[in-house]
Amino acid sequence: MEVLLNVRDLKTYFYSDSKVARAVDGVSFQVGKGRTLGLVGESGCGKSVTALSILRLVPSPPGKIVEGEIIFEGRDLLKIAESEMRSVRGNDIAMVFQEPMTSLNPVFTIGYQIAEAIRLHQRVSRSDAREQTVDLLRKVGIPSPDQRYNEYPHQLSGGMKQRAMIAMGISCHPKLLIADEPTTALDVTIQAQILDLLAELRDEFKMSTLLITHDLGVIAEMTDDVAVMYAGQIMEYATTRTLFANPKHPYTIGLFGSLPKMGEKREHLEAIEGFVPDPAHYPAGCRFHPRCNLMEEKCRQAPIELREIEPDHFVRCWKV
Repeated sequence: MEVLLNVRDLKTYFYSDSKVARAVDGVSFQVGKGRTLGLVGESGCGKSVTALSILRLVPSPPGKIVEGEIIFEGRDLLKIAESEMRSVRGNDIAMVFQEPMTSLNPVFTIGYQIAEAIRLHQRVSRSDAREQTVDLLRKVGIPSPDQRYNEYPHQLSGGMKQRAMIAMGISCHPKLLIADEPTTALDVTIQAQILDLLAELRDEFKMSTLLITHDLGVIAEMTDDVAVMYAGQIMEYATTRTLFANPKHPYTIGLFGSLPKMGEKREHLEAIEGFVPDPAHYPAGCRFHPRCNLMEEKCRQAPIELREIEPDHFVRCWKV
């Protein structure tokens, strides 16, 4: 696999007067060229903070990237100047956020906001930027794109706003698109349309994609590789085919057990008891051990390292 993005031992912490929240605590993964990596886990596991760290958009204070490397096309994004990083955002790496209403500026039209990104990175005229924007709106399936160009975010439905965000994301043909819960708050029909659109655009522009979600059905349909995240760490990391055929970590197995299966009648779905721990008070040893039904005394002691149990299949569990 030819690697486009290589994240190594990334640690992003949030500081307050009384505590340190280790939201991302030693995360490593790779995104291959032309491939889609799914980052999956419950809410509060650190997925979105990981994405913001890649773009160096973590609010500081209180947040700080304290350690690690983010290697993109041979450059460590944590070591380049902010001015150089601004040319990377949107141009080489773009992000589609999970809530378009809070990501779009309500006082500017949809067309203006997309054209602004094009003019910033491509140095084209206003008329050329408008033409490209209308074409992008048409490409992402927004009807009457000439009319929508002049409309404000509140005049568009949730699905249309998300399509506009995707148009903005691909406006400069990025090499990596980060999609953070791109179908949150959308109904099932629109969700399917957005996922199909992302897949089509990925193939057309030959983009790599980092897809953040808690939906294993989306992971199965959209990704080539999967990283399962819990409490600021990667618990299991493998190709999608391997993970779905042979999940190993108790947390991954628990996630699969909570899914309904066609043709199988069960009165109740399985549940993982308990909650994701507070990032400021992670348990000692394996961070999943308070919720794990396979827990032994050793799990409470030393931290567990992520290790390769078979080619390209990594698990953070000593029992596997």
